[in-house]
Amino acid sequence: MNFLPTERTVLFIDGANLYAASRNLGFDVDYRSLLEFFRKRTNVLRAYYYSALLESEEYSPLKPLTDWLAYNGYTLVTKPAKEYTDAMGRRRVKGNMDIELALDMMELAPRIDHAVLFSGDADFRRLVEAVQRRAVKVSVVSSIRTAPPMVADELRRQADIFIELADIAPEFTRRQSEHRPRPQSARTGVPAGGETEGE
Repeated sequence: MNFLPTERTVLFIDGANLYAASRNLGFDVDYRSLLEFFRKRTNVLRAYYYSALLESEEYSPLKPLTDWLAYNGYTLVTKPAKEYTDAMGRRRVKGNMDIELALDMMELAPRIDHAVLFSGDADFRRLVEAVQRRAVKVSVVSSIRTAPPMVADELRRQADIFIELADIAPEFTRRQSEHRPRPQSARTGVPAGGETEGE
């Protein structure tokens, strides 16, 4: 991987997208190890984690994870998710964090050397291009080994570096015996049985 120890690097983690990719690949992310993995290779200034949270319930199943992240080196960016029923009568949750992530990356671009985007969303292609015009190197972390692939072709082509999540996952895969916040369906901010839209 093309990381330099002196590079001012910021991680931008689309929480719902990383959760979906890791679940498709069959592992849970150990966020402490993920941060350590990048800190060993480059000068990580910040690690942003973006997630929409359901506020309609008294207790969000995502709260243990977001609380843990906030106290362990991550900058949390959240907003309320919207819950609705679709035409088929299914419960849906809409919680897109693209704008928040894009604004932060554009704002930080003049002060960083390397942006690491954890997402495969095609909507980020223009953002990556805009940040590259400001002389920032952009790595995209996602997967082409899922079916269907989690990363859009146009985003993968636009990135300076594409990092296959499955290749680096062993560095930060959480073991089943570890006791950290882990409600399985909670990472997207959706209780079991709910579906997300707009990631």
